[in-house]
Amino acid sequence: MSAPNHLDPRLLRAFVAVAEELHFTRAAARLYVAQQALSRDIRRLERELGADLFVRSTRRVALSAEGERLLPYARRVLAAHDELLAAFGEARPLLVDLNSPGLTTGRRVLHRARELAPDHELMARFESGLTYAAGELLGGRLDASFGRFAGLDPVLRAQLDQQPVRYEPMAVVLPEDHRLAALTEVPLAALAGETVYAGAGNPRTPEWTDLARRLFHGRGIEIAPPAPLAVGDEEFQRIMARTRTPVLAVVDFPALPGTVVRPLVDPVPLSLVSLVWRKGLVHPGFDALRRAAAQLADAEGWLRRPVEGWIPAAEHNIIQAHK
Repeated sequence: MSAPNHLDPRLLRAFVAVAEELHFTRAAARLYVAQQALSRDIRRLERELGADLFVRSTRRVALSAEGERLLPYARRVLAAHDELLAAFGEARPLLVDLNSPGLTTGRRVLHRARELAPDHELMARFESGLTYAAGELLGGRLDASFGRFAGLDPVLRAQLDQQPVRYEPMAVVLPEDHRLAALTEVPLAALAGETVYAGAGNPRTPEWTDLARRLFHGRGIEIAPPAPLAVGDEEFQRIMARTRTPVLAVVDFPALPGTVVRPLVDPVPLSLVSLVWRKGLVHPGFDALRRAAAQLADAEGWLRRPVEGWIPAAEHNIIQAHK
């Protein structure tokens, strides 16, 4: 590659997006630009560097050897560029994954953070699962997410930071004519003999399935086998109506038509929700996000663990590491 006197960070950002997506349409959507404009930027960068950065065919896009060589440098330049802008109050939007539109913990933190940092743009995303979101965090496609940090693979945890936010009580979603639906609370012992859906087979949410496995162990509760991945409330409701399988959730999970949400008790199982981000993240909106999480946790008592609450041993380590 030749060495130009100047490289527009926008061109490098376009390159990194295509290099990570290996798909021009997805990369354009990620950057909120037209695909034609993205292709022009890539061609311009290749001209300025005097090298082909991608191997293109009608079926696929792959990095060339020169593209592979450029990628780590481009990432470092963009990270430094973002840090510089953040230091002078010109940051890009902070992308915050709330996991699912119906969950309240992350949404309340985000809303409070927007109040604390009205001059910065904090934008919600919905990626449905911390394991999937972790890959997006490390790839720079997200900045922060919420979920069960202890359930992540250790290799992922080593590259991320976290802040405990809430011991979130768990619940079960039942068809409204289920034998347990008339109860206001469902003792765990009452689920003995039941098969409960907990995301088995969903590559986005293995941390949730692991939590269910630990909770159900020795209690005679089975985890439902993998089901077709339902995207959106309508599909989730359709699959549930067909299988009639109880679903493990949290107490704030929104009830869908034909279902009821019942808290689990005796003991109260808890999901430790953390705010999670990639190490080294610098953004003025992110400071507000952390402050918002701490303020709400304190005001709402989110981190006061109930005496009768249950959490796996792994969660104790997460809490101790944060102290």
